[in-house]
Amino acid sequence: MLEVDDLHVQLDADAGLVRAIDGMQLTLSRGETFALVGESGCGKSMTALALMRLLPENGRVAGGAVRLDGDNLTALPERRMRDVRGGRISMIFQEPSTSLNPVMRVGDQIVEAIEAHTELRGAAARAKAIDWLRRVGIPEPERRVDDYPFRLSGGQKQRVMIAIALAAEPDYLIADEPTTALDVTIQAQILDLLRDLQRERRLGVLLITHDLAVVSGLAHRVALMYAGQIIEVAPAVEFFTQPRHPYARLLLQALPDASRRGEPLAAIRGTVPPLWQSFAGCRFEPRCDKAMRHCAGTPPMLTDEGPRHQVRCLLFSQPGEALPGEPAIAAMPAPAPAGSGVPLLDVRDLRVRFALKTPLFHRGPRHFDAVAGVSYQLHAGRTLALVGESGCGKTTSGKAIVQLLRRQAQISGQALLAGRDLFSLSGAALVDARRSIQIIFQDPFASMNPRMRVADVLEEGLIALRPELDAAARRERLNVLVDQVGLRRDALQRWPHEFSGGQRQRIAIARALAVEPRLIVCDEPTSALDVSVQAQILNLLRELQRERGLAYLFITHNIGVVEYIADDIAVMQGGRIVESGTCMDVLGQAREAYTRRLLAAVPRLQSPAP
Repeated sequence: MLEVDDLHVQLDADAGLVRAIDGMQLTLSRGETFALVGESGCGKSMTALALMRLLPENGRVAGGAVRLDGDNLTALPERRMRDVRGGRISMIFQEPSTSLNPVMRVGDQIVEAIEAHTELRGAAARAKAIDWLRRVGIPEPERRVDDYPFRLSGGQKQRVMIAIALAAEPDYLIADEPTTALDVTIQAQILDLLRDLQRERRLGVLLITHDLAVVSGLAHRVALMYAGQIIEVAPAVEFFTQPRHPYARLLLQALPDASRRGEPLAAIRGTVPPLWQSFAGCRFEPRCDKAMRHCAGTPPMLTDEGPRHQVRCLLFSQPGEALPGEPAIAAMPAPAPAGSGVPLLDVRDLRVRFALKTPLFHRGPRHFDAVAGVSYQLHAGRTLALVGESGCGKTTSGKAIVQLLRRQAQISGQALLAGRDLFSLSGAALVDARRSIQIIFQDPFASMNPRMRVADVLEEGLIALRPELDAAARRERLNVLVDQVGLRRDALQRWPHEFSGGQRQRIAIARALAVEPRLIVCDEPTSALDVSVQAQILNLLRELQRERGLAYLFITHNIGVVEYIADDIAVMQGGRIVESGTCMDVLGQAREAYTRRLLAAVPRLQSPAP
């Protein structure tokens, strides 16, 4: 058994002492999946790093213990801890782009883990690495084993991370957002693989995720975290059908799906409080729709509310009358119907070709067609969702339209933005076009300059593309942006590495909105966001669309988000569009077998009791 006993983790920060984890109790048995869920910044990933003893330099375990079959991991010397990492406990990190070594072939990175923790060496270890690439769904593993990480898509990098974590066949797996960058078919494949490993090896899995649908289909128990504390623990079925804590109920109401189409999602007001402050009472009280007078001054304890069901809430231990006030659910108006006419974006026969390295004695150049003749139209005020498996060309087509592949690829066809062909623009005309089209990148950390504060990251686009704004106007614009995407204003003076993955995604969204474009290419804009922030962002995108007539090219693998926000859908496979139409037509009456297979792989959440 892996046991966490009264764990306290503290970080030294400029703002003060951050109590990232405050008295955690947790047990994980072999063969069990224990899900840890909650908003960004609540301490989920810090919990994983503490268990692996991989805390940042300014972090430390201030109290408590982590025991693995009786051994206290917090007291082990580093030499023995290296044998535990990868051999006994392995971890899938949240951001594969920053976790993979960019100067090592992916196969060598898997072989490194195999040789460090098993008896296999040389050709046998390489064969094992190829087998793991095949098991996690990498196409042509014999060829891709010698690729560097930059040649893989975001979803393929995530699969490589999973292969590295599982290659040594550990006893316990800490999976920090393991399916975030994966499309639904590969996600289903990975989840099936984890289930098979549990049956074969009694693998214990600590699943850290914001995807509640995945949790409902995989986890045996669920723990909900908020502001460094666990506030509800229950068997998975009971958590989703009979949630007790007000925060748990609000999270389940914020999930997007077809039934909420045309309506604003339930978005919990406010954000997770900063963990350097002292708390006198319940930490969720400022955002709670059930708050009582004594909640602000009385800290709740984790109390039993049934067999294996615990809740940290005064509603159960000290019931009283709820305070009147603004509702916790901040509803936003539904967008107005979109207009028709001349399309804002008209893509005609788009082709993107990459050159491949030519082997010795090979005649003629070699190339790969990532996008092979794609055509679609997008009108102002509408959302077109591009869906398909990882590597099908979705992101490549989006980057080509925003003119980010001119030097890396051969591009042909047309992309007409308000009648102007983007592929023929240069100089001042291209700068002018960039005011009208922006992109939200799939990997927010890799898209930011780590040496720039958030204020400078957001202001950079305003300085380049909105020169008419003076310094005061730009600063006011930045304050509005961070408010819109649900960040505190003190975030402007912090560095990108100081934020969680979900918080960095909000910064990326704010940067795209800064110059007030007409079209935004959204490349997995909500993949790293927890449920409540996803609801805020989707409401924000729809409100901006209604007010300004914004158009969105929405690249995603989250079918629930597609069902909620998309007007039209184009399904891509192998660089081509195999099916397209309105959202209701494609999702309700899919004609292509590939589309039906995608929809069949979508995890569905069991509806909670009212």
